[in-house]
Amino acid sequence: MTKIDKSVLTFGITIFLKFMLFDILWCIPTTFASLSTVECYTTKLIATLILLIPYAFFRMWKTETLIMFLLDFLLIANLMYFRTYYTAIPLNSYGLSGNLADFTGSVFDSLRWYDILFPLSTLAAAVVHRRTKTAHQKRPAPVLAYSAVLAVIICIFGTVTLIKGGFSNAYKEYRDKAYFCSSGPSLYTVFGSLCYDLAGQQQKLTPELEAKIEEWLSKKPKHEVALPDSSTNRRTNCIIILAESLESWVLEKEVEGQEITPYLNKLLKDSTTIYAPHVLTQVKGGRSIDAQLILCTGLLPINSGTYSSQYPNHVYPSLQKAMHEKNHSRNYLLTIDKISTWNQGPIAQSFGMDTIIAYHDFELTEAFGTHKRTGDGSFFAQCQEKIEKGEIWKEGENAYMQLITYSGHAPFILPEYLREISFSSDIPEKMGNYMITARYTDKAIGKFVEYLKTLPQYKETLIVITGDHEGLASYRAELCESPGGKGIVSDKQFTPFIVVNSPIGMRYDEVMGQIDMYPTLLNLLQLDDYYWTGLGESILNPEKKEFAVGSQMNVEGEGYSPEDEDFAKEAYDISDEMIRFNYFGKK
Repeated sequence: MTKIDKSVLTFGITIFLKFMLFDILWCIPTTFASLSTVECYTTKLIATLILLIPYAFFRMWKTETLIMFLLDFLLIANLMYFRTYYTAIPLNSYGLSGNLADFTGSVFDSLRWYDILFPLSTLAAAVVHRRTKTAHQKRPAPVLAYSAVLAVIICIFGTVTLIKGGFSNAYKEYRDKAYFCSSGPSLYTVFGSLCYDLAGQQQKLTPELEAKIEEWLSKKPKHEVALPDSSTNRRTNCIIILAESLESWVLEKEVEGQEITPYLNKLLKDSTTIYAPHVLTQVKGGRSIDAQLILCTGLLPINSGTYSSQYPNHVYPSLQKAMHEKNHSRNYLLTIDKISTWNQGPIAQSFGMDTIIAYHDFELTEAFGTHKRTGDGSFFAQCQEKIEKGEIWKEGENAYMQLITYSGHAPFILPEYLREISFSSDIPEKMGNYMITARYTDKAIGKFVEYLKTLPQYKETLIVITGDHEGLASYRAELCESPGGKGIVSDKQFTPFIVVNSPIGMRYDEVMGQIDMYPTLLNLLQLDDYYWTGLGESILNPEKKEFAVGSQMNVEGEGYSPEDEDFAKEAYDISDEMIRFNYFGKK
């Protein structure tokens, strides 16, 4: 092998390793799953061979070195941006003046010592080249062979991509997966991410479309104040507990003489509790992150894909922002999942979260489930500890806290040492496991709520407990028809809506949608003057129709007309357009 070959290899290997280092740093807080794909390596080889052209064909080593330094800057800048916003730099942000200042309060806060490995590798490659430089290096690389190798790699990448429906569809498919949604830059390199942004440039909100949205909103029943404006009865703190896959049928239920949710059942009897057992699931493919959209913003999920991955930087009105405007609250998200899951890091910031406490902030104890996340018992205990230590909800601070549980996630298999109840063989295994896990979560929530009651600020605190979506999925029909499940398991996709320490107590047995929780909470928190009151209706409105439309256009409830049904179904399209076209960003 000649010295000229060594120089080409030196620059080429260095560029390729830069991409791999970027991937490793990107994947540490997200997922390494992208490293097992064909696209991950073919895109890097293609980018490497293209970036190597100035030296390989023209022997412009200074130009090649400059290109490598620019690549270093690009990769480091995206890593810095990712450490704050959990996504690559959007295409439209590159042209903004002062863009670096947006990375974080101080640019240096986002730098890491190991980022220096990028420019150091360029310097090392230049030094190696200079030391091996000879007169024969003026000879260019064989164009035909070089082009053939590049063409073969492009064909491999193109074939794999075409099988997946083309580049845009393949990229979108990955973005719509819970654990791949942040993997675009590691799968397709930063350049691929920019190409996707370019191919999917946001469409404009036309006057015609805006008029259509405004017309629908004008026909929606007006949001009304439900409680007298009383400073003595105001709730200036709000704790939201989104319990994974919690369905209503396990509440107020005994099976084989065993109470499934004794603590929640106790709460339902309190005169200051609101309980609505028939909340129809309205999430779509985003599941848990869709539930956060519905509850926090009063919007419905988009028709295709996941809003948090496709539109994380759009403007969203939210309970968090309303709380901050009126009560100057500090808004916290606490989740034992990774911030990259469903892209919840950037979307939480778009919703107005000030502090995100996630996977790496919790000790991995009582862990079980498909992805081995901290169990609900340990999760709530650690949340309590963080409050006691003053890490969150500091003294004198109004707070909005959103706690996302995980233990209720399928397949509902709780370790033996955490089980408090068991069932006979007459009960279907899946049903039994679901109830055992529900009992575990019930106990965990109970201990946490009892702790909250001891706090001096409890009087001004509203606690909301709800399921993020139904949990039984395809098992429902089978369990409802089984001898052990018949009459116990609900054939409807209902989740509970429980409001503890509410200014008023009530039981709402009529059907409502998840979309109706947002305006109800605006009522209870006396945030009725917030500019966005949601697509649903508060259950405190006595004129509210007693029905809801699920995400599969299934209608549950009664007392509605065909016109009411059509109007409610149209809400999905209206919400889809409001999100996709950044309706609130134009206001």
